[in-house]
Amino acid sequence: MTDLLYARAQMGLSLAFHIVFAAAGVALPVLMVISDLKARRTGDADYRLLSQKLAKGTAILFAVGAVSGTVLSFELGLLWPEFMGQYGEVIGLPFSLEGVAFFTEAIFLGIYLYGRERTSPGLHLFSGVMVAVSGAASAFFVTLVNVFMNDPSGFTPTPAGPTNIEPLVAMFSPGWKYQTAHVLLSCYQASAFAMAGIHAFVLLRHPGSTFHRKALAVALPLACLTALLQPLVGDFLAKHAAEAQPVKLAAMEGHFETERGAPLRLGGLELPKGLSILAFGDPDAEVKGLNEFPREDWPPVAKVHVAFQLMVGAGSAMALLSVVTLVLRWRRREWPASRRMMRAWLLASPLGVLAMEAGWLVTEWGRQPWIIHGVMRTAEAVTPVPHLAAPFWTFTLVYLFLGVVVAFLLARQVAGTLPGRERDDAH
Repeated sequence: MTDLLYARAQMGLSLAFHIVFAAAGVALPVLMVISDLKARRTGDADYRLLSQKLAKGTAILFAVGAVSGTVLSFELGLLWPEFMGQYGEVIGLPFSLEGVAFFTEAIFLGIYLYGRERTSPGLHLFSGVMVAVSGAASAFFVTLVNVFMNDPSGFTPTPAGPTNIEPLVAMFSPGWKYQTAHVLLSCYQASAFAMAGIHAFVLLRHPGSTFHRKALAVALPLACLTALLQPLVGDFLAKHAAEAQPVKLAAMEGHFETERGAPLRLGGLELPKGLSILAFGDPDAEVKGLNEFPREDWPPVAKVHVAFQLMVGAGSAMALLSVVTLVLRWRRREWPASRRMMRAWLLASPLGVLAMEAGWLVTEWGRQPWIIHGVMRTAEAVTPVPHLAAPFWTFTLVYLFLGVVVAFLLARQVAGTLPGRERDDAH
């Protein structure tokens, strides 16, 4: 591999690792606050224990997310010095605001964790809400940087660098509403599905556990809501990509020839005029194919296409399961608890993370060979420092170690809620 590929691989590995913890840092505080509200309203010790467990899980994942996020911030400067050197002042504002959100989240997480019996109930609940808001804000501001890289605005490019810089315009580049909503929903969706799967697994082994049945009832509404909203937001994002990055859309769909009334191809099936409708809302609209663009501007087509298919497939499966679950909930006036549904939620539990990771691969691979679309190529931004294989393999081992440690710590948290241990763990 060349140093450019090692730099890209290291950045990709760091992002793939960090995004899981970042997503949990966004979503778990919401579930934590919901559990806390239920505990306060009902006085139920199970909900109180659940809020405590979610708070501890948030702290563990927040700590690892902080480490991996710090690594990413250094990698931006060390691996891509031309990008940060020339465009840091253009897109530096959301980075600064993300730092503020991060520190706010850390402060209020400390209050929530250690102030349960030391502060007023209102202040304690408020701190939990602020953790949830700050986590979402942090993800929001970081995503704005990615929006800029995909559809840049707020400056005039020149051979000497950007001029006429407007930081606010750059921060809110076109399409920001769709991509930030898509990312935030993916965080809530992935975390809620994972949580539902964990509790479904325990219920398959211990059907009488009231704690895990209540925990599942906390996760399912968020999982179902986000699974049904996500395809709608994704449709808006695809339409924006058709206008701003037509070559990415063509790679996503494996579409090579420009045509009107372009069909949508999914899993070997072909829906007539489906791609024209998806991209432009018009069954007769012209959709540009890959052959319309210079070959050196193509992203890695096969990788983008497969990642997109995985994202759509996983998202469709989650939406279908959510519809079935909500129909059963409506008919029976309670969340479904049959072994068949528990198995379904267990099998679906990794789909949110799979779809989230695949979606980020579509976004990043689909932008190649540009680090800033249409402005700066990735090869122009990479560091001239050689031997980038060494840091790549070093960080790979570090991430593997951290992953094992986190899995062990989270498993201990779940084990403490098994029947016969919930009450002991609460004291």
